[in-house]
Amino acid sequence: MRLQALEAGQGPPLVLLHGLFGSARNWGAVQKALAAEYRVVALDLRNHGAAPHARGMSYAAQAEDVAETLAALGIESAALLGHSMGGKVAMMLALTRPDMVGRLIIADIAPRPYAPALRAVVAAMQAVPLHAGLTRAEADQALRAAVPEAPIRSFLLQNLRFETAPPSWRIGLAEIADAMPEIEDFAPPKGARFEGPALAMAGALSPYIRADDHAAFGALFPRIGFVSIPRAGHWLHAENPEGFLAALENFLTA
Repeated sequence: MRLQALEAGQGPPLVLLHGLFGSARNWGAVQKALAAEYRVVALDLRNHGAAPHARGMSYAAQAEDVAETLAALGIESAALLGHSMGGKVAMMLALTRPDMVGRLIIADIAPRPYAPALRAVVAAMQAVPLHAGLTRAEADQALRAAVPEAPIRSFLLQNLRFETAPPSWRIGLAEIADAMPEIEDFAPPKGARFEGPALAMAGALSPYIRADDHAAFGALFPRIGFVSIPRAGHWLHAENPEGFLAALENFLTA
C-alpha cells in the first residue's frame, strides 16, 4: 500500500511514523525543527490520516506499506522514528528490512503485547452519534465517559470531519476496531535482529516502557541505548518537545 507522505527539508532522510489515531500532521513541530538538516518524511499509516483504508493491521503488513512507500519516494535507507504504534511498525521494518533502516528510534513503546486498554476508546468513538448538525461539543461529550482527559478527546476528534453532512470519521475506524488484537500484539520474526544503532526514548511519566523491557529490546536491537525524557508522558514529543528534540538530535549526530 502506498501511504500519504508529508515532506519538508533536504538532506539525509528521516522518516516519522505516528501512533494510533494519529497522523503525519502530528509531527509538524518536529518536522519543522529538523527540516534544516534532514529530508523529513512523515507518513500516514494505513487507516489513518489520508492513507488508504484496508482490513488487517499486522505490523508485518504495515512495515511492508512503509517499505513500498519509501521505495516509491526513492529512499533506499533512512533514519526511522516511530511513536507508540508507529514505534512497533518501525521495529518491524528494522527487523524485516534492515537494509532500509540506517538508525532506529523507538518512542515510548516496547517490543511486546499490551493489554486491551484502548478498546473502550474505540467503542466510544464508534458510538458517537454521527447525525446532521452534530457539534464538536456534542461529540466531545459523547466521548467523555470513556476518555475523561480533555486533551486526548481533542486529539481523537481531530479525526472527525465536521464539514461533511453528516459528520464522518476520516480514519478507518471500523478497520481499526477489527484490528485491535493485532495492534495490541507484537511478534517479531524468529531469530531476527537489527544490528544498526537504535534508541528507545521513554517519557519519564509514562508506564509504556518498563525497566524489565530493556532485556527484550537488547535481544532484538543489540546496539540500543535508552533515554528518559523528563516532564513527559506517553506523548513525549508534544509534552516536552525541547527535551525530545535534544535527545533525538544527539542520537542522529552521534
